[in-house]
Amino acid sequence: MAPQHPQAPTSLKTRGRSRGIMPTVFWRIAEDIPPHLKWFLVALSILLPIGLWWFLAFQGAKFIPFPGEVWQALVTLQKQGVLQKDTLASCFRVGCGFLLAALLSAPIGIAMGTFASIRALCEPIIGIVRYMPSPAFIPLLILYFDIGELTKIILIFIGTVFFNVLMIMDAVKFVPKELIEATYTLGGLRHQVLFQVITPHVIPNILDAFRVNMAASWNLVVVAELVNANEGLGKRIELAQRTLSTDKIFGYLIVLGLLGLAIDLFFQLLLRLFCRWAVD
Repeated sequence: MAPQHPQAPTSLKTRGRSRGIMPTVFWRIAEDIPPHLKWFLVALSILLPIGLWWFLAFQGAKFIPFPGEVWQALVTLQKQGVLQKDTLASCFRVGCGFLLAALLSAPIGIAMGTFASIRALCEPIIGIVRYMPSPAFIPLLILYFDIGELTKIILIFIGTVFFNVLMIMDAVKFVPKELIEATYTLGGLRHQVLFQVITPHVIPNILDAFRVNMAASWNLVVVAELVNANEGLGKRIELAQRTLSTDKIFGYLIVLGLLGLAIDLFFQLLLRLFCRWAVD
């Protein structure tokens, strides 16, 4: 029997043709789609929910205002200065709580992923505490710190720091050992491996962890403001609920969503500016 020569690797598109299957542009696997199709789908993802919302309001669905009514409510709140005041209050609480969590979780997560001794010391207790619902800490926080701003900031800190730590720790575990071994081979010291190899390698993963867990911060600030606050987006939702002002509730929910989108885009921008190798 004549020896068989190994076949050259073929692309997914070539294999698809050989089997008589030609994937459409929409269903391509691990390939980009044309820009016009991308922007069409982005617009569709926004217009479809708005269209469904308007249809339900037009059909007289209970407690569903028209989009125009929600827009008018937001304009009124903005003219009164209420919207800006509430937005700034919530952003301040989220910013302080999440910044504290980020500053603490990054070094702890890197240390736990790098040193098995630190991981054995910290992972069990972190694994236990992270399953405790953050809102359950509210009664204790009120007892210890009263009902001021500090209670809300600490609640956000508790709800994000442990998840940040574990996600960063897992990212460090996947640093290629070849990089570490090559650094030692070239005469690198332990602190050089930590600060010049491991830390730069996991920066994109750290930013991704922050992007994911930022959503928890916004959830918690709304919970904290619902419990006790004089201003904030969550507090305004509670006040609107008392008077059945669903147009204001919808408006504040939209503001929360837009704030979250803006923060997500900010983290994506940071990735593109400082971690181009991870994006491209």
